[in-house]
Amino acid sequence: MPTSVPGSSGPGRSAALRRARGRGFTLIELLVVIAIVAVSSGLIMLTLRDGQAAKLEEEGARLAALLEMARAEARVSGVAVRWVPKGEGNADPDPAVQFRFVGLSAAQAMPTRWLDPATRAEVVGAPQVLLGPEAILPPQRIVLRLEAQRLELASDGLGPFAVATAAGPQP
Repeated sequence: MPTSVPGSSGPGRSAALRRARGRGFTLIELLVVIAIVAVSSGLIMLTLRDGQAAKLEEEGARLAALLEMARAEARVSGVAVRWVPKGEGNADPDPAVQFRFVGLSAAQAMPTRWLDPATRAEVVGAPQVLLGPEAILPPQRIVLRLEAQRLELASDGLGPFAVATAAGPQP
């Protein structure tokens, strides 16, 4: 930029200044870019979820829906329906059966396996979950485990089964 001060304008000086300004970045510009990248990386890491936790949440939502379907069927048909996970009360000879609904007719076939075969379930305080036909049931809890992750489904006996605690590493 030419000024009226003697010696400030020269044929080579303004071209040299333009080249010097176009060659690099200032320290402030670099720090701003680094800060933007750091904040973006942090936000991305917070939004990425643990794969096992996501699978366990999907299993929990699926099980809650299955339990409510069986509960509604028990009320409609007037037949006692129970959900039994594989373990002490479920000695099914078929290794593919990981849980079962007892009391439903064959026409009302429900799934018998988890989406992820490594998922494990345990009914807290009982060998099975009672689903009906009464409208008011005792409070019940189910703990689902997948590797180090844990998720609890619970019902107070009146409402539907829902996630009681968030998934997280086991202590």
